[in-house]
Amino acid sequence: MLGAGAWARVAHLPGFKRDPRCELVAIADPQIDLAKAAARDFGIPVATESHAELLDRADIDMIDVCTPSATHFDLTWAALEAGKHVLCEKPVAYDYRDTLRARDLARTRGLRTKMGFTFRFSPGMRYVKSLIDAGAIGTPFIFNGYEQNSQWLRPSTPLRQVDPHADQSVLQVSSLEGYGAPIIDLAHWFVGSDLQSVVGTMRNFVPDRMVRATGRMMRMNIDDGDIFLGEFVNGALCSIQTSFVTVGNYPGLEARIYGSEGALICRLVEEFGCCQTVHAARPDAVEFKRLEIPAAFYPPGGTDAESWRTLFYANLTAGFVDEVLDPGRASEGDFADGAWVQETINAVEQSFRERRWVGLPLDRGGEPR
Repeated sequence: MLGAGAWARVAHLPGFKRDPRCELVAIADPQIDLAKAAARDFGIPVATESHAELLDRADIDMIDVCTPSATHFDLTWAALEAGKHVLCEKPVAYDYRDTLRARDLARTRGLRTKMGFTFRFSPGMRYVKSLIDAGAIGTPFIFNGYEQNSQWLRPSTPLRQVDPHADQSVLQVSSLEGYGAPIIDLAHWFVGSDLQSVVGTMRNFVPDRMVRATGRMMRMNIDDGDIFLGEFVNGALCSIQTSFVTVGNYPGLEARIYGSEGALICRLVEEFGCCQTVHAARPDAVEFKRLEIPAAFYPPGGTDAESWRTLFYANLTAGFVDEVLDPGRASEGDFADGAWVQETINAVEQSFRERRWVGLPLDRGGEPR
């Protein structure tokens, strides 16, 4: 495990600890006190400041990169070069072309990769995908996606998804990347097609914020709200909205898909003791009715009453262990998916800056993912 911060402690480490097929053997963090605390709390025998120390160990099969975003690519690349399977939090890199390079390195070395696309591994979203695959909506027409909550509505809440040294005369990408990636991933997954064009806009609603890296209030010209439209290769349409400043609870995702035979809505929001709901409607029964999510979509012992963080991530880590142990198993949510999501993000940013529709793929001459 590389990184011993909050997300590692509340999602990644509990996920692997829950799975009897794997063993947590070492954790690294430049803040050694964090690494030692995590090692103590999760029964990990080795805590170190050096990621290189772990990569040099021949007995380690898998590396989990859960560090600040700017460090992801270098750590991921080093882990792949060391012959390790890699789970990496989003994004692998800010430029999708670097994620493609990491994808290709992994493929040439026969290594498995996984993105931290937490929400496609929620029981509710997995149930919805199974219904789509069974024909519940028929031909997909429209996908509406939202990831938003009021986490940073108050300027005094320390913000981490920023570069305090960035040029503040130019709007910097933040919500689109941090919150946009998971819902874009779900759009591709549900519609079953790639986006071929996007147009979008971004706004900075709260300009002065407390910045975690500096510990003081600063002018941060970031997108804390954005909306874009997309056209899929198969003819479907989508709208995506993300925001740091819209009132609502965690994790704040909603995915709606409408087709020729029906519609499905999955909400991942902790409300009144439940972290997820699924509703369905059909042309002959247009009132949306709540569906019970079957037990088969939950990790062992999982319930809607536990934190969405541990519930959803337990499915993600178990899925990655499945893929590592079974060479013939198809990859899901890997670096190829991560590259396509990041390419979409890069295209929406380009659309905003140039005030126009932008086609996909961006500059690969039609190369498929």
